[in-house]
Amino acid sequence: MTIHRGRFAPSPSGRLHFGSLVAALGSWLFARAADGEWLVRVEDFDRERVVQGATEDILATLQAFGFQSDRPVIRQSERDAIYRAALERLRRQDLVYPCWCSRSDLAAAGGIHPPQCVAGPDPVRPPAWRLRVPDETIEFVDGVQGPQRQDLRREVGDFVVWRVEDTTAYQLAVVVDDDAQDVTAIVRGADLLDSTPRQILLQRLLGLPQPEYAHLPLALGADGRKLSKHDRALPVDASDPLPSLRAALQFLGQPAPHARNVRTLLSAALAAFDPGRIPRTTAAPAPFAALRKDVC
Repeated sequence: MTIHRGRFAPSPSGRLHFGSLVAALGSWLFARAADGEWLVRVEDFDRERVVQGATEDILATLQAFGFQSDRPVIRQSERDAIYRAALERLRRQDLVYPCWCSRSDLAAAGGIHPPQCVAGPDPVRPPAWRLRVPDETIEFVDGVQGPQRQDLRREVGDFVVWRVEDTTAYQLAVVVDDDAQDVTAIVRGADLLDSTPRQILLQRLLGLPQPEYAHLPLALGADGRKLSKHDRALPVDASDPLPSLRAALQFLGQPAPHARNVRTLLSAALAAFDPGRIPRTTAAPAPFAALRKDVC
């Protein structure tokens, strides 16, 4: 019998904001509703984006909101050898190739890399490694957004799996880590919906199982853009979690009863959880008014 195993994978580029809380809550509800496990993974392989102390702050905030990983938290910064091994597997199968094309080189093609490189080898600058994308359409059914399909060759092109900085790219790292953690269901923000076909392709090429997917609506700021740590979006208040938790439940279309403490609220939310109530949209305004302390 397969155990439902979900995960929340924040990047420590700042403090936990409302959009991240929605992803954490949504993934936790899906996992707990299936009597499964909920894991936390810190996606800190991109050292330039890591803010000092952010990992510890995020983990402490999650705990204050009642979210505790069922397994030890893993950090991508400690898993370089595993990613290199996956790259080597792709290289041995001749599924990747070195590429010196820059973003400006690909601008004329809308950023999509053609079957042949635009730029030639650079003896000074190290290459990235790109996956040879086959001419096929990837299809899957998302647990929130419904049927999805993407023509990888036309819409994405050959994509980077190893960066010029000599470190893994996101698409490869997330596939390797989800398999290593035995993740069976990925619940995350809809900003990553477009990345899912690339990850499914990598899973197939590496002979890995394909998890189920559910992409939650993104929380938008007052300016209509996705809430982001980089934009210093207002962090949630770990000292007073109930208002933010109730707002996150409402954002996901779930009942948000009043409760005296986090444990009672999460218990009630889990008992009433209905994935069918989650809005089938990729983005919606964040309920900032509901985050005010005087509204809870």
